[in-house]
Amino acid sequence: MTRTGTTTRSGTTRRGPPPPPPPTPPLPPPASLSASETRFETTRLFSTKNDLPETSRRQAVGLLNQRLAECIDLQAQCKQAHWNVKGPTFIALHKLFDEINEDVEDYVDLIAERIVQLGGVAEGTVGVVADRSTLVDYPLGLSTGAEHVAALSDALAMFGRTVRVGIDEMNDLQDADSADILTEISRGVDKWLWFVEAHQQGA
Repeated sequence: MTRTGTTTRSGTTRRGPPPPPPPTPPLPPPASLSASETRFETTRLFSTKNDLPETSRRQAVGLLNQRLAECIDLQAQCKQAHWNVKGPTFIALHKLFDEINEDVEDYVDLIAERIVQLGGVAEGTVGVVADRSTLVDYPLGLSTGAEHVAALSDALAMFGRTVRVGIDEMNDLQDADSADILTEISRGVDKWLWFVEAHQQGA
């Protein structure tokens, strides 16, 4: 067997086995134990005869409240575009942005009501939305149709992505009804993204 040596501080070589490797640092907690999901474990639920397991309902309520915050944020961004768009395409875009806003308002209600059906509390205050939404802040000071089309299409695409994540989350929890609601919302968001992007593609 070949023996290895180690060098001491004085520069001499000492025979013997190499020192043991440093201890392996502990692994980070898995994604499923993130701070947000840990918070879900203490989320209060109202009593309900809904037969979904309580743990599944608690997780679903927490995850749906995240989607709710993003949906409320999206609605505000639609109104920001609706109020402030200017230029030769003003009438068409002003009406389009308002139609999108009306549908997004319906999506907000669908998500919030599902949360309450599961025994949770729909958390939709301005402060909660500001803290939780992952959408990029809508740029202030935009005026032209092209600028608002670009900004709102970004917001729709971003929200659509989070909704599809939500569908997978609800399927993992075996909450088919919540997954179905989010699927309906996903189809609508993709439709409106198509309508908005058409103004860029035809330019």
